[in-house]
Amino acid sequence: MIGDGYTDHCPECLWSRHVDVYPGDRKAGCGEMMEPVSMEMKKGKTSIFYRCTGCGKQGKVRSDPRDNQDKILEISRNTFKENGK
Repeated sequence: MIGDGYTDHCPECLWSRHVDVYPGDRKAGCGEMMEPVSMEMKKGKTSIFYRCTGCGKQGKVRSDPRDNQDKILEISRNTFKENGK
């Protein structure tokens, strides 16, 4: 998937690739897959939290209305399970 400045993840599976040190710079040497591990909702905006399967770096990105809503819900449920809710 080609990002649009707001997203850098696949809208179907929500996975991403570790390519940035800072958003948009494409300077990360890792290149491994970023797993969507949890979600956060603040002020009506949803963010997806990632963990790199290679180096363990963590980060987040805003979700997009075009994202697979079933996957968003699945990650949301996992977030609540991890937090004991």
